[in-house]
Amino acid sequence: MPVHDWTRVSDGTFHDFHYSWVLEIKRALKRGLLPDGYYVMAEQIGGDLGTPDVLTLQAKKNAEPNGALAGTSTLTQSPPRAHARATITRDPYARLQRTVVIRHTSDDRIVAMIEILSRGNKSNRHAIRTLLDKALAALDSGIHLLLVDVHTPGPRDPNGIHGLLLNEISSQDYALPKDQPLTAMAYTGGDVVNAFAAHFAVGEPIPEMPLFLTRENYINVPLEATYIAAWEDVPKQYQEVLQADS
Repeated sequence: MPVHDWTRVSDGTFHDFHYSWVLEIKRALKRGLLPDGYYVMAEQIGGDLGTPDVLTLQAKKNAEPNGALAGTSTLTQSPPRAHARATITRDPYARLQRTVVIRHTSDDRIVAMIEILSRGNKSNRHAIRTLLDKALAALDSGIHLLLVDVHTPGPRDPNGIHGLLLNEISSQDYALPKDQPLTAMAYTGGDVVNAFAAHFAVGEPIPEMPLFLTRENYINVPLEATYIAAWEDVPKQYQEVLQADS
């Protein structure tokens, strides 16, 4: 099945598909692709790469109290005096999405991660910086990565996320092929990073990509087959929109 143009539907529609795709990848890995000694989970991973669901736990701990606080002013009744004010709605889907995480059974350490990017990951400079920091923290910790980006580059990532990440870790020049602007990227973590990129376009199938479990050993992740399986969960009316004139 050719990859679709997800700009035709809302971020919420892609987030629903994202959830199904992550689940299908998890199932594929669990059902025979992972060797003995490894297991897979869909986790919400933040800055602490060793703690599952860290963002959920932080949200619960940092919940604000209800009602007024004595001795304070309120934003609605007495706004602070300032030269400029802005209200920014952050992309909720980038914050909610989960990562496919492979751990080793001996000590539950993370050995590899698969990240399906959403538009929210590239919606602003902070979102991109957060994504890059997460990837760099993983590579610095020796964690291997597989990133999949089915969204065309924008002004903040003219050469794609792969181009931005290469700029962070090397001085290599990189130009994204204009006729194949979508990318799947595999990296080995550690002091020496081996990077593998495969390019494709809307209307083309997604290539199978390696997921490294050690610096030398990898499995091939069936991105196309799992994409097709997740497509079955897309509501019919959105399937029709995505397939129109394709």
